[in-house]
Amino acid sequence: MSIVPAQFNDRLTSLGEQYRRFSETTATALLWVLISILFLWAAIFETDLFIAGMIVGSVLALGAIGLTLIYSILGFANFAHGDTMMLGAYVAFFLLTGIVVGEKPNIDLDVGWSLNRMPGATAELWDLSFGWGLLVAIALSMFVMAAFSIGLDRVVYRPLRRRGSGIVIFAMAALGVAFSIRAVMLIIWGPDPRRYVQGIHYANHYPFGVVLKTDQIFIFLVAMGLAAVMYFVLFHSKLGKAMRAMADNPDLALVSGINTDRIVMWTWAIGGGLMAIAGALLAIQALLRPILGFELILPLFAATILGGIGKPQGAFIGALVVGVSQESSIVFFSAGYKPAVAFVILVFILLLRPRGLFGTAS
Repeated sequence: MSIVPAQFNDRLTSLGEQYRRFSETTATALLWVLISILFLWAAIFETDLFIAGMIVGSVLALGAIGLTLIYSILGFANFAHGDTMMLGAYVAFFLLTGIVVGEKPNIDLDVGWSLNRMPGATAELWDLSFGWGLLVAIALSMFVMAAFSIGLDRVVYRPLRRRGSGIVIFAMAALGVAFSIRAVMLIIWGPDPRRYVQGIHYANHYPFGVVLKTDQIFIFLVAMGLAAVMYFVLFHSKLGKAMRAMADNPDLALVSGINTDRIVMWTWAIGGGLMAIAGALLAIQALLRPILGFELILPLFAATILGGIGKPQGAFIGALVVGVSQESSIVFFSAGYKPAVAFVILVFILLLRPRGLFGTAS
């Protein structure tokens, strides 16, 4: 029996490491090339779908940033993220209209108080389809969902952390929370689609055959603005520095004097606020439906994994890619296959580059 010299074994290990790094670099370069081709093709030949995809992707970006924050700091996949987004949207709907499901079929119950009863609350702002009442409702919904998320952590997730539960237990708990939230939405508001504002609102025509409602421009600008604010908070503030330190090494952050319990609270507060406004913006673009939260899970996780789990800037880019891919896919397939596009992206990334575009090699 021959003995392999230690030097030869070290050389093989070094060559294997070099090959792995080369493969990951090649895979990353290939992904960027494919993304560039997709964006150029859609922007030049399907401009209207490209713009629509950017709008949808900007809303997904807010949800994906919140999702990756929770994962990087708390270390589990929050499968209740999509349903919590829709709960935030429904809270804004309730604050705006005061409507819940009634005892009789097809007859809603008005609780008697709502923001749209206040003077001028429903008067259209500029060319938007809604008034200042909806803006206030969304802002209040952010605070409600921030408090709800903190409370949910205290009741469900913090006891699991103290017991040292594994990621599978956390995932099962998040699934249970998702089902519970969806059931609550069905009980309070019913399964029928809802709208923030009734009536028909016409779109405007822009160059290159682009047809957009002013609401969509508003959605894109707000989503991009909040993403920029989140970037500043995470990378240029004391809170963001503490959050990134805890994400890198919780034990080291604790011994360095960082109040990890407070960071967890802020993580849930920021995540809850982002979920609320992302759900509300999506509801302006589409209809309010309880099942929409479940439909959002796949695109959100595809965006997060594509950008690199734990990388907020990656989640932003990944969400735009998923949004443009889904909207552009209707050129080749029926619109009903849009969710399948996110699934294909997810599988493709897991096979080609599991760490995502911005993931670091370990």
